[in-house]
Amino acid sequence: MRQAYHRTELPNGLRIVTAPRPDAESAAVGIWVGVGARYEPLRINGVSHFLEHLLFKGTPSRSSRQIKTAIEGSGGSFNAFTDEEFTSVVAKVQPKDLSSAVEILTDMVLHPKLDAREMEKERSVVLEEIRMYQDLPMHFVHDLLNTLLWPNHPLGRDIAGTPESLARIRRRDVAQFQRRNYVPRNIVVAACGRLTHRAFVEAVTRCWKGVSSGQRSVYRKARERQHRARLKIKAKETEQTHFSLGFHAFPRHHPQVHALNLLHIVLGGNMSSRLFQRVREDRGLAYEIGSQVKRFRDTGLFSISAGVEHKKLVPCLKVVLDELSRVRRKPVSDEEFCQAVEYLTGQILFMLEDTVEHMCWIGESEMLLGHVQSAETILSQVARVRRNDLTRVARALLRADRLSLAVIGPVKSPVHSRILGMLGA
Repeated sequence: MRQAYHRTELPNGLRIVTAPRPDAESAAVGIWVGVGARYEPLRINGVSHFLEHLLFKGTPSRSSRQIKTAIEGSGGSFNAFTDEEFTSVVAKVQPKDLSSAVEILTDMVLHPKLDAREMEKERSVVLEEIRMYQDLPMHFVHDLLNTLLWPNHPLGRDIAGTPESLARIRRRDVAQFQRRNYVPRNIVVAACGRLTHRAFVEAVTRCWKGVSSGQRSVYRKARERQHRARLKIKAKETEQTHFSLGFHAFPRHHPQVHALNLLHIVLGGNMSSRLFQRVREDRGLAYEIGSQVKRFRDTGLFSISAGVEHKKLVPCLKVVLDELSRVRRKPVSDEEFCQAVEYLTGQILFMLEDTVEHMCWIGESEMLLGHVQSAETILSQVARVRRNDLTRVARALLRADRLSLAVIGPVKSPVHSRILGMLGA
């Protein structure tokens, strides 16, 4: 059955989108705020993520414990996450508790208490989170790659900030950031599950009535001035050497985004991919290797990453570079192309089975594209992609002069020199 989506915009600019699922046993709701790490001044890098943590620390009418008990004590669950371009607070509840969840999430977003003592405790928690990820090279290498792709730009910074920037954030910084950005014109409220659009709009309207519109957040546009390969090696004694190799890619609105998605699947998107086969199955060079695609409003990223035994770094990189060269020179086979289309189709349809993931689909779509994209629309766009489109995308994006490589591990000078030679840097 074709999924129906509904959209309502309140007079103050708040957007409400729903995907009613009468057969569902749950309802998921999310408040999507159009501000994230790329909107932050350098001085308070990490403030979006810090504020997300503080939303759970109570409001003037509810303690932190009361917030958690109200959701979890009724059988629900909730969470929040910060991205480069948005912050979201989400809950999954029984349908009978949906209106209550809307009211609680709205209270958290509009009226965070920002208690000074709680802030200091949570500052310590976030600092430990930053340190934890810095101790995980398989995670931190992606942050290192971002600094190469977008130097001196918010997209090149860690979403959680640094220990130094976190220490600089004062209560007034957080309060001003919340007041300026957590406003109706900058917010989408999304829901999926056993609900009616009309009743949900009524519940949201009760909570947001009388709240001033405000303005949408403004970000600094990315620049992609790269004319030669870039390399950054962080020398560190680790059990494995980790690398992440990336290229600037397409923004969200680009007409070739689905061709890139299919190219990603062919190269490293699953266990049937070329890189998994050649690097792991054929050569035994890594336990896991894969590619990723990330899209922003004005730019994007295609990357390949793996963790390898130290002595296997150069051989693994050589295989990766060979595969990138091959996909630029020669079209993918009909079999590879058809399998990639089927895989992408399946992943989209499977995702929409879960009410939380479906809600995230429509919330993020409305927030970042300005409309809800149905699965039918996406799949019809995928169906229009042709095999040669993947070759054109590979030749446009996967260029040697636009490659960036980040490495973490005990890399010695001779290996460093060999990598520079391979990259032509």
